[in-house]
Amino acid sequence: MIKLMKRILAVSGKYKRRIQLAFVFSFLKSLLAKAPIMLAFLALAGFYEGTLAAVDCLWYGIAMAACVLLQVVFHHIADRLQSAAGFMVFSDMRMELGAHLRRMPMGYFTEGNIGKISSVLSSDMVFIEENCMTVLADMMSYIFAEAIMVIFLLFFNLWIGLAALVIIGIILLIARSMKKEALQDSKDRQEQNENLTEAVLDFVEGIGIIKTYNLLGEKSKELTENFEKSCETNIRFEENHSPYQLWMNIVYGLGVAAIVALSFFLNSQALLGVTFLVGIMLFVSDLFGPIKALYTQATRLTVMNSCMDRIEEVFGEKELPDNGKTSIPENSEAPEVEFRNVRFAYGEKDVLHSISFTLPQHTMAALVGPSGGGKSTVANLLARFWDVGSGKVLVRGKDVRDVRLADLMDHISMVFQRVYLFQDTIYNNIAMGRPDAAREEVMEAAKKARCYDFIMALPNGFDTVIGEGGESLSGGERQRISIARCILKDAPIVILDEATASVDADNESYIQQAISELCKGKTLLVIAHRLNTIRNADQILVIADGRIAQAGTHKELMEAGGLYRDFVTVRQQSQGWNRRVNA
Repeated sequence: MIKLMKRILAVSGKYKRRIQLAFVFSFLKSLLAKAPIMLAFLALAGFYEGTLAAVDCLWYGIAMAACVLLQVVFHHIADRLQSAAGFMVFSDMRMELGAHLRRMPMGYFTEGNIGKISSVLSSDMVFIEENCMTVLADMMSYIFAEAIMVIFLLFFNLWIGLAALVIIGIILLIARSMKKEALQDSKDRQEQNENLTEAVLDFVEGIGIIKTYNLLGEKSKELTENFEKSCETNIRFEENHSPYQLWMNIVYGLGVAAIVALSFFLNSQALLGVTFLVGIMLFVSDLFGPIKALYTQATRLTVMNSCMDRIEEVFGEKELPDNGKTSIPENSEAPEVEFRNVRFAYGEKDVLHSISFTLPQHTMAALVGPSGGGKSTVANLLARFWDVGSGKVLVRGKDVRDVRLADLMDHISMVFQRVYLFQDTIYNNIAMGRPDAAREEVMEAAKKARCYDFIMALPNGFDTVIGEGGESLSGGERQRISIARCILKDAPIVILDEATASVDADNESYIQQAISELCKGKTLLVIAHRLNTIRNADQILVIADGRIAQAGTHKELMEAGGLYRDFVTVRQQSQGWNRRVNA
């Protein structure tokens, strides 16, 4: 419990002092909650001994009223200090997680971690923020209250106080075993939550394919099995925890009976006065109440511990280093882009082997080759979505690892085959390219991207809110909006990744015009299979099996024969790379 408290305080940031101050008032509240019992004991003792005067009753009454009043005040202050602290702490933590994920290599998001991230955000953080401050405040209150009760007992009689400590020790031993069991069960429970989240995301995202191939029953079964397993995991969690709670309740009951029996025995032996016996009877039923209530929270505490483990695991993932202090020069005689003996691997699997090429300013390089050959990896390394295993990627003579990521991203625009638009206005989706741009500049970019007309035909024009992912627009319309975003950004390097691969012929014409506007005066790295896209490239790099198999202009490569000419022949027959002949 103390460890969990320290973990929560460690992530509390600027709210740490506020939470600690709430603990102070929780202690005062606990002290004042038990003070009336002590005052009642003193009053009874005075009455029994015949020393209680009327004025003493008045002062005892005033003191009890003051304790109750101050207890209410301190409880209110503690609640005010801690009530929203959990939500504020985890609001900041979500922002920190977003910043952390932004600095992660793209490989992290392709290794089955989407379910984990979703589960951490939607389950783990939510559970802690809704429970942590209440649980921590109650936990501190219970600990303080139990300590005060034991001190009272030691004050009344040393032997009774020691007996209470022995009983508390037995409770703590049971609680230790319960904690060990519950921690493992909590871990299993949260991991199953992650699996369920992953299954739900897969089902929702793939619902079109599932229906098309009549896999609804099979995939529904997979999802149903995850729901059933989650149910079983939660039931097992409760079943494993219940026996410990039962034993604790037995020890609580036996402990109270033992204290009462010992008190009467000591009284019979003239070792405990009647007034002290009465005093013990006043609060013996509440003697182990705080520690009982404390371990009633054990399930929530262990789940919170497991949640913190998972949150820290995500935060512990290694970020892409951003220690660069170099800026990309405005003017340079060096090539715009240079790959120098670049090697790269996804985990243990080598993807690129000694890739070297240069891309002079204001020229176009086309990457072609079979699927899985490494084309997209080359583009991603230029944008530093990953870091090279060895070798260098240079922009205007500067190693991208030595350049600030923000500066590098300002220098590069990317048009992806799969376009993602945010659930926001079309204007804001385009303005992401340069948030400080004037409205006229945004509209001009839309005109150049050949999307102005269809935008103005929408009910609210540029202020039309589009669905998540741009689902309310066609693929070609989404692509043109993404190009408008890049035109507005006006970065000197443009990466086109199969920008026209999945659009119809009508949209392709508009997109080609938009790309022509985007590429004016830019340095281009193009991944494409369409001959009309790559035919006029200044250089064509044929990437196969992670190597540059051929390099040159369209004319040079056609004359040389080999893999590229096979590609052209196959394309002319509209059969793609799958029928290529290895050369």
